[in-house]
Amino acid sequence: MLDISFARPALPKSGALVLLAAEGEEPDAIQAAADSATGGAVARVLEATEFKPKAGKTCTILAPGAGLSRIVVVGIGKRADLTPRTAAEAGGTAAAALQREPAGAVAAARLTPELAAALAAGAALRTYRFDRYRTTEKAEDRPKLARLAVFADDPAAANEAWGTRRAVVEGARLARDLVSEPPNVLTPAELAERCRGLEPLGLKVEVLGPREMTKLGFGALLGVAQGSANEPRMVIMHWLGASGGTAANNGKGKRARAARPLAFVGKGVTFDTGGISIKPAQGMEDMKFDMAGAAAVIGLMAALAGRRARVDAVGLVGLVENMPSGTAQRPGDVVKTYSGQTVEVINTDAEGRLVLADVLWYCQEKFDPRCIIDVATLTGAMVVSLGHDYAGFFSNDDELAQRLHAAGEATGEKLWRMPLAESYDKLIKSDIADMKNVAGRPAGAITAAQFLQRFVNGKPWAHLDIAGTAWATKDSTVVPKGATAFGVRLLDRLVAEHYEG
Repeated sequence: MLDISFARPALPKSGALVLLAAEGEEPDAIQAAADSATGGAVARVLEATEFKPKAGKTCTILAPGAGLSRIVVVGIGKRADLTPRTAAEAGGTAAAALQREPAGAVAAARLTPELAAALAAGAALRTYRFDRYRTTEKAEDRPKLARLAVFADDPAAANEAWGTRRAVVEGARLARDLVSEPPNVLTPAELAERCRGLEPLGLKVEVLGPREMTKLGFGALLGVAQGSANEPRMVIMHWLGASGGTAANNGKGKRARAARPLAFVGKGVTFDTGGISIKPAQGMEDMKFDMAGAAAVIGLMAALAGRRARVDAVGLVGLVENMPSGTAQRPGDVVKTYSGQTVEVINTDAEGRLVLADVLWYCQEKFDPRCIIDVATLTGAMVVSLGHDYAGFFSNDDELAQRLHAAGEATGEKLWRMPLAESYDKLIKSDIADMKNVAGRPAGAITAAQFLQRFVNGKPWAHLDIAGTAWATKDSTVVPKGATAFGVRLLDRLVAEHYEG
């Protein structure tokens, strides 16, 4: 990860320098010093280009003199409108402009410590790169930026704020790593072992295999997995930052509300062919990221542990591979879920909801959580509805829904609430079982959510369908092309704002 340090404002004698410019403000001391040291080059270029410091706008001055390789001016808009989100976006913009420099500095004077740390987080998120399997890439084709100094008025306080932000960035980068891995490497068993590798952070990790899940009666999850040679897993991660006790009631009755954990559930289909209802070949390689919901939950749990969040939380991920074979689940099969409810499988490519059905019921029964939030790349219908800018979400609890929406706006991982209604629920009625797993093309994302709602047993719940936001096809301010880790920053913000203490 990008090596970030904090120091008092000063004009560097070499390397690259980023200047932040706000609308309606005179240049700060470093910008004035840079202009003076370069013989007025900064002011001349900004005037010649008619630069306006609106948020996201940049102006680059190459070899300006004074030993500097380049000066990049980044607009931040009106200072009164600056938030941690927009500060992070400025950091991402700055880092992108410095990719060809081995080291750089950002003059972040006039920023609060929290905003300076947010800027650093944006830079660290933007410089993520998954290159584990590159063996012949030329050195000149690789980004060079390795170190970034952030010049802040109170570097000690900014560094302290960065400690918390860094843990969240590392959680997001972990999630991106997992989603980026090829499916021949990241099988359900391997992903479960990656979860075990988080125990040094303070997480307690339990892994259930086929034998344990068969004994429990996970007929829906195991039905999805039965066509693959790679065995399924369910992983349960506990973070006990508030109580320090146990996160399960172990059948001893309900616990006091204050002791009940938050619960996060992730869909982890490590590769999805569609099963017998096989997908078209074109684009099927993208189905390695059908475990992005599980990756988000894993990254979130790592973030909570890494920043020592004062909350009890449990993260559960159902990990399977959906393959066609002689043992694969068939359209027309009926499976009995862990809840006891039965499902007629109409389409084996609607497998994620079957995986989540068993994990959700187990979660609410075992942990009696304060609320449950599931994250899943669940439906192509959501991509049709909202494209790639917003994730759709559903909830049976208005307060939880409002908090999620606000957290999305604050982090830039934006959510749009979709409806739940009895009329949609009737569409998944089966002729031979308690329900069927699809109801046709109309309202496909909604009927999938209605299906999941049957397995939360009335607990406050939200379902995040991140099918359109889990993978980026182009660079943006803090997310380079590829895996986005959508949900990690959003859910960490939700926890920090409403559930800690």
